[in-house]
Amino acid sequence: MARFEMAEIDRAPMGEAPARGDALFDLGMMYAAGRGVPLDLVSAHKWFNLASMKGHEDAARLRREIAEQMSEQEIATAQRAARTWLTTH
Repeated sequence: MARFEMAEIDRAPMGEAPARGDALFDLGMMYAAGRGVPLDLVSAHKWFNLASMKGHEDAARLRREIAEQMSEQEIATAQRAARTWLTTH
C-alpha cells in the first residue's frame, strides 16, 4: 500500500478538479491541531484562508482565531503562501 507523506501536502496535486473548500479546510484543521503533521499555525492560516475563499463557512472564523496567536510577520507569511498556492493550482 502506498504511503502519502503529509509533509509533502503543499506539493501534492489536488487532482484535475479545482480544490474544494472542505478539503482545504481539512488541511487547515490538520495543521492547526498537529494531526498527522507538525503543528503549524502559518500553514493552518494559509489553508483556512484558501478554504474561506472557496466558501467554507467555518474557515474564516478559525483563521481569525489562530491569527490571534500569530505575529504580524507570521500572518503575512501565511497570506503570501496562500497567494503563491493560488497561482500554481
